[in-house]
Amino acid sequence: MRNIQKLFLFIIIPTIIISGCGQGGNKITETTTAGNIKIYVDESYQLLLDTEIYTFQSLYKYAKINPTYKPEGLLIKDFMNDSVRTIVINRKLTKNEEDVLKSKSIIPRITRVAYDALAFIINNNNHDSLLNYKQIEDIFNGNLNQWKQINQKTLLKDMVVVFDNNNSGNVRYIKEKFNIKQSFPANCFAVNSNQEVINYVEKNENALGIISVNWISDSDDSVSINFMKRTKIVAIENPSSGVFTKPYQGYIAEGSYPFIRDVYMICRETFTGLGDGFIQFVAGDQGQRIVLKSGLVPATMPVRLIEVKR
Repeated sequence: MRNIQKLFLFIIIPTIIISGCGQGGNKITETTTAGNIKIYVDESYQLLLDTEIYTFQSLYKYAKINPTYKPEGLLIKDFMNDSVRTIVINRKLTKNEEDVLKSKSIIPRITRVAYDALAFIINNNNHDSLLNYKQIEDIFNGNLNQWKQINQKTLLKDMVVVFDNNNSGNVRYIKEKFNIKQSFPANCFAVNSNQEVINYVEKNENALGIISVNWISDSDDSVSINFMKRTKIVAIENPSSGVFTKPYQGYIAEGSYPFIRDVYMICRETFTGLGDGFIQFVAGDQGQRIVLKSGLVPATMPVRLIEVKR
């Protein structure tokens, strides 16, 4: 009986000690391919990230990534307040934002994963599908607010410019692009999402919509196909070459389309966790192939451009 008691104590006590270790608040319960995390994503990239997450979780059955799609302004605020560890946006952190994180001993890891573009869309009944760069600038400076200023023969009336959200990266990008310090002209307003922009432009002949090209770039995706049928994409003049291009993949890759931007994944994890693992996947071969398939341009793999002449 004593021997049995000794054996019992020999087995149980170390087990209790071992199980007690790591019960503090710093216990890490995830790896780069397992765990359960949330990430916040700029709503512009919902179609791309839905596919990336689906593929990643199919490969790693113990990984669960819960995306929330938000405008850039709200997303950054939550990231700085430590409400989320991983985000997807189309800008780097500002120096002030990095300094705030460093003051908390957090070194954010910033990875460029794709090249994106802004698309300007119009109603299918609008025949003015060519705009030069100066006209775009004049629209946001308030110097151009009627379609007749572009085409005197048009029957269209006052121009209405619609953004996806007041807090979106699209709004910030245009302001930075044209160095606009004041508010946009009175004929500019915002709805709540890229999808709502498409809905509005489809129903209003006088509308000019600004969206992320990711919503209309995947020719095999049913959502993109549907949106492409409902509106028209405007071709924009490159101010250097004078050539008009649309935000197609090839023109984004060669840099001839004038409204191109980078897509970043940013992680504030203080350990190598699932957020890091997912970023590595998106920046790796499989994730970059998904970027290519989505109609955007991969940032970490070479792209070969082929010119087809008829």
